Amino acid sequence: MSSPFVSLAVVCTLLALLQFVVALPWLIALNPLRRRNLLSFSFLVKAGAIAAVLGIVAASLLDSSREPSTLKSWGRAYMAALHLQVAADLFVLVFALGLRFWPKGAAVALAAFQEGLRQPMYWLLGGAAALMMLISPFIPFFTFGEDLKVVKELCFAFSMLAPAAFAVIAASISVSEEIEGRTAITVMSKPISRRQFLLGKFGGILLAALFLSMLLGWWLVWIVLLKQSNENPLFNPTGVYAEAAWVNTLTRNLVEEGPSADLIRGIGFWMNDVGDAFPGLVIGFCQVMVLLSIAVALATRLPMIVTVPACLFVYFLGHLTPIITEVTRGGFRLIFFVAQVFENILPNLDLFDVGSSITRDFPLPTGAYLVYAGNVALYAVTYTAIALLFGLFLFEDRDLA
Repeated sequence: MSSPFVSLAVVCTLLALLQFVVALPWLIALNPLRRRNLLSFSFLVKAGAIAAVLGIVAASLLDSSREPSTLKSWGRAYMAALHLQVAADLFVLVFALGLRFWPKGAAVALAAFQEGLRQPMYWLLGGAAALMMLISPFIPFFTFGEDLKVVKELCFAFSMLAPAAFAVIAASISVSEEIEGRTAITVMSKPISRRQFLLGKFGGILLAALFLSMLLGWWLVWIVLLKQSNENPLFNPTGVYAEAAWVNTLTRNLVEEGPSADLIRGIGFWMNDVGDAFPGLVIGFCQVMVLLSIAVALATRLPMIVTVPACLFVYFLGHLTPIITEVTRGGFRLIFFVAQVFENILPNLDLFDVGSSITRDFPLPTGAYLVYAGNVALYAVTYTAIALLFGLFLFEDRDLA
């Protein structure tokens, strides 16, 4: 066997082992009764042997076609699969820690999370958003070479709107119906305090919305790659991106040039693509969190038929109020005064618009983009905390009997 083949077989075996290790947490979560079997020494030895066989088989298949673009594509596909498994592990870890340190509230959150994922509305909204994102690269926008930016902006919008719509509707139904249907009395007789009940509901629905956001964010990366493969001059048949030079540098430091290096480059390119999309996805999800907190607060007193339109009103007014304030400055004093009142009370949702960073002539520096995303997240967390405190105040003296 040639040295490049041995190197490729070792890399493929290690990658197969990594996939197995990352799969363990969510496999245990799906079937806790098999935890002891999955963590036994004999099973781990068998898994290692299977990983070695899979590594050799994969190396044989990849070595038969040493085309760099093919190897990089397989590396990207591998990392995309690992991406989904790591996302699943994140939720397993969050609920494990929650049940350990906040058992009652986390139990309510877990029930709300599972209830959200079981709803047909959840998958219908996600599927509709994914379909619209898939269609967007094939629509002629007539933007004189700027179609990629339009596709990115649309994809970020859909990846935010679907989770936001689900979160608002789910909170309006879950919280208000449990209060009106007297189910909340049964839950609180466990005993669970009102604070644990409301915050648990918020946390569970928020995590369900986050799960949908992560799935749509994963899909967004593929859609952007599809559009880039056709139009973006930064993309070429070898799969090398000008902005991902760090991947080539890191790969050269890890392994010698050859098939294994091309495979690792594909993994790095996926990480680079996800890193480019990450700040925009964080900003979009912050808007989901703010709208959910408002929906939870209103649902403690209002039925669903009022809560959903109220959140829709907040959404549109939160985007329009800064514009109205600026336009009426220096004139139309009454409108300017009312706009200022709304601007101080309602969230400034214009902060969560990623379009300005996408439509720039030159990409926003990664560091500056991350700092901006961090500032937006801090604002969102602050407003969410205020909205939830207001909701707890409304819920505290609500008659549940």
